Amino acid sequence: MTVLDRPPAQDCWAANLSGDSAAAELSRCALRLAESQPGCLGVTAEDRVTYWDSVEAIAAWRARVELLARQRLGRGGETVSIQVSRRGVTA
Repeated sequence: MTVLDRPPAQDCWAANLSGDSAAAELSRCALRLAESQPGCLGVTAEDRVTYWDSVEAIAAWRARVELLARQRLGRGGETVSIQVSRRGVTA
């Protein structure tokens, strides 16, 4: 996994993972999934933020994370939410 100590120096999309403490392991798995997903520019693990080159790449990753959540948490309750925002670089 490409772990970043700061956001990429290019225009990109950021996806923030959030959830309760019961979903912490799921968040770690989601970050590991990002590594193998095309379009991932890297992650800042301590902040649980992933950086992407397109919203399409985020959508594909999000679908995998949601499937993982259903498999792991099946009964509902704990969740991991993903907030997406555009990150522009100023010159």
